[in-house]
Amino acid sequence: MGTKFSRHVSRFLRDRGGNFAIMTAIAIPVLAGSAGIAVDMTNMMMSRSELQEATDAAALAAATALANGGTDTTGAPQLAKDFVAGQMANFLGSDTNTINAIKSGTNANVQQTITSGGTSYAVTVSSSYSMPVSGLTHMLGWNTVQVGASSSTTSGTTQTRTALSMMLALDESGSMADPTDVVASQTCAKKKNGVCTKYNYTYVSKIQALKTAAGALFDALDTADPTHVLVRTGAVSYTSTVMGQTKNPTMNWGTTAARAYVNGMPSNPQGGTDATGAMTIADAAAKKSPDGTDTETIQQATKGNKTSDRFIILMTDGEMTGNSSTWNKTLDQSVRDKCTAAKADGITIFSVAFMAPADGKSLLQFCASNSSNYYDPDTMENLVSAFKSIAQTATSSATLLTN
Repeated sequence: MGTKFSRHVSRFLRDRGGNFAIMTAIAIPVLAGSAGIAVDMTNMMMSRSELQEATDAAALAAATALANGGTDTTGAPQLAKDFVAGQMANFLGSDTNTINAIKSGTNANVQQTITSGGTSYAVTVSSSYSMPVSGLTHMLGWNTVQVGASSSTTSGTTQTRTALSMMLALDESGSMADPTDVVASQTCAKKKNGVCTKYNYTYVSKIQALKTAAGALFDALDTADPTHVLVRTGAVSYTSTVMGQTKNPTMNWGTTAARAYVNGMPSNPQGGTDATGAMTIADAAAKKSPDGTDTETIQQATKGNKTSDRFIILMTDGEMTGNSSTWNKTLDQSVRDKCTAAKADGITIFSVAFMAPADGKSLLQFCASNSSNYYDPDTMENLVSAFKSIAQTATSSATLLTN
């Protein structure tokens, strides 16, 4: 019995018939699964590429919005999540379940760093979702594969303040002693039954108003440059001739010398009006030379400032009369010529016609570098506002986005 069984087993093992069918039956599921894996691998790579592009775009969009003020650190993460979902919707079409899963699986982190030079933002976006696989891959026991991507970027606002050199050319003619509408003091002139029924008023003069306005300008410049490494200022005043100026040198770091000069202008000025000489001095002090050998370029370079803006503030309350009391066309044209020359020398001119007549306004409108640089205040309050506005414009910062 045992011998017969052994012969049957031996014969079965030697028989090759049907082996191909058996091997084929075993191989078919393996081959099908392999084909499914190949298809799903391609889909997975495409999905990951799309997800990577979506996270890249979301991180950049959030960082840019933060730098531009379009969102804050609270809103930026949600912006990034919505951006990823929106981008992937273009790839997945109407598969809302997967899109919602992507949105839920997206995380965004924002780190804000504030320094004296500005504010920077580091944005990191990561996302993942389960991608369904084909039926063929199911044969190998897989239902989904995980697809993930992450991206990070930085942005920021860097406040870079350009250095500047500024000359003030100020009117101290006799009309600057005239009053404004601002009451300086009052005294009782008449009483009835112990109650004052009539007052005498004194008013702030134009020259006092000018000193207040110039003080506001200097304060703003000092705020923008508290360490006096960017701003240089000087001043010159005029009647029918030049009355004085800051000296040795004409411009100095900060505002101390110019402020002292303006505050020292006479409280009861006298004389006519001709800004020709004052504009000549202001132009010579602030002008840029093509070869960089001008005084201000050299002085600014000592503080590491490779470039500097140049400004003149030309102020008058009248018209060009010289020593007379009537407008002089020749003098008016002379000042116009000086303004034209200053502009050609790379200087930006702000002009302030304070309670000035028509011819004075016409002149200063011409002298201003553009219409927004021309001011014609008719009150002390507006004069102060004009000088503050000039300071703000001159010291305005440029914001740079770095990605």
